[in-house]
Amino acid sequence: MSMKDHILAALREQLQRWEELLASLSEEQITEPHFEFDWSIKDVMAHLWAWQQISIARMEAGGLEREPRYPEWLASIGNDWEEDADRVNALTFENNQSKPWSEIHGNWQAGFLRFLDIGAQISERNLLDGDRYPWLRGYSLAFILVASYDHHQEHFEKLTAWFQKQGQ
Repeated sequence: MSMKDHILAALREQLQRWEELLASLSEEQITEPHFEFDWSIKDVMAHLWAWQQISIARMEAGGLEREPRYPEWLASIGNDWEEDADRVNALTFENNQSKPWSEIHGNWQAGFLRFLDIGAQISERNLLDGDRYPWLRGYSLAFILVASYDHHQEHFEKLTAWFQKQGQ
């Protein structure tokens, strides 16, 4: 199995784990605040979707051989948004808190599938080349894929640990 195939397979497994977890919960469990900053699972998913949009912009840029076109909602933060994840997270919460769960879930799911599709379309050579895209400052597109996996895994582990603590 190539490195690209390995990374994409891990991401597909990550998607499946999330979908199984989310399907096992009621909407009340998903929308009730439980976590730090009074976030619900819905808020966590909106957070993952927000950062996913940034990753998709980077992957699309790589596939199209151009600079990334980041989501418009980032413009209100300014050009230094990459240096201030807390501001990005606060804006994400503010922009998505009132949206229904079905919309948040649909956006996240469609984004995840889009992310996988873009990754599959880029050659392994281009995915692994850390010098190919100057705007990634030495990182590769494969790093973007793996970072998304890690981000989802981090939140998945926090959620499952919380459920275990609750005896669920």
